[in-house]
Amino acid sequence: MIELAGISKSFVTKGKNVEAVKDVTLHIKEHEIYGIIGFSGAGKSTLVRCINLLERPDSGKVILGERELTNLSDKELREARKDIGMIFQHFNLFPSRTVFQNVAYPLKGRGLSKEEIKEKVLELLKLVELEDKENAYPSQLSGGQKQRVAIARALATDPKVLLCDEATSALDPQTTHSILKLLKQLNQNLGITIVIITHEMAVIKEICDRVAVMEHGKVVEEGEVFEVFANPRQEITKAFINTTSALRKIYDLLEENSPVVALKPGEKILKLQYLEKSVSEALISTISRKFNIDCNIIFASIEIIGDAPLGGTIIIAQGKAEDIQEAIRYLKERNILVEVLKDGGNH
Repeated sequence: MIELAGISKSFVTKGKNVEAVKDVTLHIKEHEIYGIIGFSGAGKSTLVRCINLLERPDSGKVILGERELTNLSDKELREARKDIGMIFQHFNLFPSRTVFQNVAYPLKGRGLSKEEIKEKVLELLKLVELEDKENAYPSQLSGGQKQRVAIARALATDPKVLLCDEATSALDPQTTHSILKLLKQLNQNLGITIVIITHEMAVIKEICDRVAVMEHGKVVEEGEVFEVFANPRQEITKAFINTTSALRKIYDLLEENSPVVALKPGEKILKLQYLEKSVSEALISTISRKFNIDCNIIFASIEIIGDAPLGGTIIIAQGKAEDIQEAIRYLKERNILVEVLKDGGNH
């Protein structure tokens, strides 16, 4: 659907050449929700602006469907861009125009009658659940409502692709959730391909099918969201995942030498992390019975990503050293990542 082949883009800032995007190659499938994540300055916003050629890459190809956008004339590119909608962090609405007029703006010059435009705009406002706001001005709307107007406007030309550049960064968590839910519905009901640029792993986790992690202008890791969360390879990816995982709290407790993690002889603190999409076995109770050890769960963090459970559990295991070791071996055979975080020693 979207093919980025060897995309590079540099800028001259204060007399210095800055490589914002370095030789990025990505394939985004039709109808999927694809996330691109990175910290500030990673090059992700520049990359997404290369998709619709708001930034023309210095080298490389951008292919949308069967068309190579980087080879088109200005006139051909303007026509091709109708297939690509875009929404931004700060909504970019016209403050002096009503909601109706904002959504109708992309339909100007398309040969539609006033009645056809009205019908189209009202249909879009109903789609984003703002049919009662057609005569309101942006200043009268909440942040979430403004973003819904921006989404309706982006959909006015019936695009095949919707680019979202930090579209939820200015919104509170509850509003972010409602916007992501709307985007997922649009993806499912309209079959639109969505590319989401964000610095928030929670956004990727909630909505995306696949993700690319960017650092210093390069894609350093890519894959299905579940696989990337379960088996992060790069330190940058691990850092992002830690921002949304309750399991990271254990490291603070260990560093503070909290009473919660104080151990008696014969006890070990284990971190169990699920690496597969199917975790149906009652693992904690199984190893307790099978290996005659006591397991005290300190805390757990289990989430559903891509219709599969992902996360892990922190436990204090008590028993004979050899029994605990056998339990660890048993868990690893079932593709559970086991990490011994603290050892209280032998009885």
